[in-house]
Amino acid sequence: MRLATDIRSGNFRRITSVLMAYNGILVYEEYFDDVGRPALRDTRSATKTITGMLVGVAVDRGLLAGVDAVVTSFFADKAPVQNPDMRKERITVQDFLTMSSLLECDDWNSFSRGNEERMYLIEDWVQFTLDLPIKGFPPWATRPQDAPYGRSFSYCTAGVFTLGALLSRAADQPVPGFAQRHLFDPLGIEQSQWPYSPLGLAQTGGGLRLSSRDLLKLGQLYSNGGRWHELQVIPPDWVRRSTQPHVRIDDATEYGYLWWLRSFEAGRARHPAWYMSGNGGNKVAIFPDDKLVVVITSTNYNTAGMHEQTDRLLTEYVLPSLPRR
Repeated sequence: MRLATDIRSGNFRRITSVLMAYNGILVYEEYFDDVGRPALRDTRSATKTITGMLVGVAVDRGLLAGVDAVVTSFFADKAPVQNPDMRKERITVQDFLTMSSLLECDDWNSFSRGNEERMYLIEDWVQFTLDLPIKGFPPWATRPQDAPYGRSFSYCTAGVFTLGALLSRAADQPVPGFAQRHLFDPLGIEQSQWPYSPLGLAQTGGGLRLSSRDLLKLGQLYSNGGRWHELQVIPPDWVRRSTQPHVRIDDATEYGYLWWLRSFEAGRARHPAWYMSGNGGNKVAIFPDDKLVVVITSTNYNTAGMHEQTDRLLTEYVLPSLPRR
């Protein structure tokens, strides 16, 4: 396939694997590093989406009342020390699932109080999150009440980490054990490596290491409405709700429950997708209309233009190879 030739020739930088499943069947699998299939891939924030899956499982099992559950109600021992504000008492699970809480937290802005790099300097990451101030909206920013869906997007790793800490308290067990029993075991995922905070909480905001094949399984799970073989692992209603738009990022991209939503153009065709996305251009993309799931992993961390590189692989190689509708 021309894709593999062009990656190996150096036309694409540091791509480590490409896998495709069409109509539920693995049709392409290629590795471009020395480790190959056994490697546990650090796809960075792509694994934020797994946190959203686990929230869906917790809601289904009655461990969480729903997405309207108030975040601070799970952290009575961590009342905000800094920047107390009654509006924090209205921040919900859904606000963190959609990256649209009112906390001043923006990883895309190096000046933001809540930028993730500042969180990593603090021992208690949950307290860091709850202590953030309420953000302001300058004249050039769109307020939630003026935005589509009534929400204003702000990319916030701290919120997703805190969501994981909330999940651990709701389930009364560490997230890795909950994930293994209720998500990974049903899919036959045997190996995973979680990063941890200084206080020993799983970093659910990204960095979970899984093999490329296991990432593909997670994409196939969602492509099949949350069902794996004869087992309904994630409720179909949660799959539907989490891949619906809840906040708009820009003219081309919207966001669900920790899923990115946009269409990719290949030739004259548009291909709607839900996808997991991480630093370096890592992607697990589901094209529901095409019955296609694609995993692309790389080690291009903190390098400009790498999301665009992955998108080129999709639009110039993968999608044109599909049978015509």
